[in-house]
Amino acid sequence: MGNLTRRRAAGFRVHTHTHTRTQRRRNLRGDTWSYRGHTAARTLSGIDPRKSISDQRSSRMGNLIKVLTRDIDNNGGNFFLDFENAQPSQSEMVEWEKVNQVLTEAQVILEDLQAYRGAGEEIRRAIQSPSVEGVQEKAWAAVVPLVAKLKTFYEFSQKLESSLRCLLDVLTSSTSTPTQHLENKQALARQFAHILHFTLRFDELKMTNPAIQNDFSYYRRTISRMRINNLSADAGSEVNNELANRMSLFYASSTPMLKTLSDATSKFVSENPDVPVENTTDCLSTMASVCKVMLETPEYRSRFTSDETVLFCLRVMVGVIILYDHVHPAGAFVKTANIDMKGCIRVLKEQSPSSVEGLLNALRYTTKHLNDETTSKQIRNMLQPN
Repeated sequence: MGNLTRRRAAGFRVHTHTHTRTQRRRNLRGDTWSYRGHTAARTLSGIDPRKSISDQRSSRMGNLIKVLTRDIDNNGGNFFLDFENAQPSQSEMVEWEKVNQVLTEAQVILEDLQAYRGAGEEIRRAIQSPSVEGVQEKAWAAVVPLVAKLKTFYEFSQKLESSLRCLLDVLTSSTSTPTQHLENKQALARQFAHILHFTLRFDELKMTNPAIQNDFSYYRRTISRMRINNLSADAGSEVNNELANRMSLFYASSTPMLKTLSDATSKFVSENPDVPVENTTDCLSTMASVCKVMLETPEYRSRFTSDETVLFCLRVMVGVIILYDHVHPAGAFVKTANIDMKGCIRVLKEQSPSSVEGLLNALRYTTKHLNDETTSKQIRNMLQPN
């Protein structure tokens, strides 16, 4: 009688774990990922970190991240990790406080961007009546405060970049696996998700507001004309020529915040050669897989309390895919990538077209490897505009 048979005959409960390392790696590419013999899925939803403010969207969004695990025998054992009210541990506090200040400002940035109406009418009249001084002054008076807002948005992108690098330092360290980091640094993982959510939301608003580039272009043309004519440009002096050039490059991108984070992630990897690139890509691919599983599984999706929760998860999923594509040498679209790209695209296309078109465009136009020869024809076709 073999050892296994003898143990069963003696009344011992025997677990036979059949997951090999290869199978666990395959699971990363599929619908679930395995960790210590469990199948895990996490749920992300958007939560406003400013809990002291009563009028916040988080009250309608449910839990930020939930983890549901079942043992391999499917005998009902499960537990939850709830990130909605995750408080930073002592070891997280320094990073958490720095990032929390930026995330609090992020809400104000989004509100200001959403309320941005531009000076289109004043600019149109000024162009039509170039010799009427009163009309020119009125257009200039309308544009200057708007450019000050655009400067604030640009400067905030630099703060966001700094916050991202701060979180990457912790979440990609070699002290733990990506899964362990997400579980043990819940407060920081939550902030990472918020940065991605903000980034995609900012870019969606920017892409649908042509007044931003029109206002800034008029501002730069007027400044140049003033200098040529030796006229005073003191009213717009807070944006010098060097800053104006950097702002122009920033707003020329269709997704400026996402480009900022993509560049920052690539720079983080290149400037930290002691940190294996897999630490960063595994962290990103894990988050992408978690979002996809949660969005396509009715059991998890039924827990959402509003459509905002779905949009939050979609933005986070797309954000980490794009960051992965910029960091991984082969990109996110190759078959060997730890991201089920076809599944992620299918999840996006199952949503209302109006709510995900900006996210699909982000995958089409801000990724690095989509048009590589290694990208399958099926994936390219899936991302073709309708």
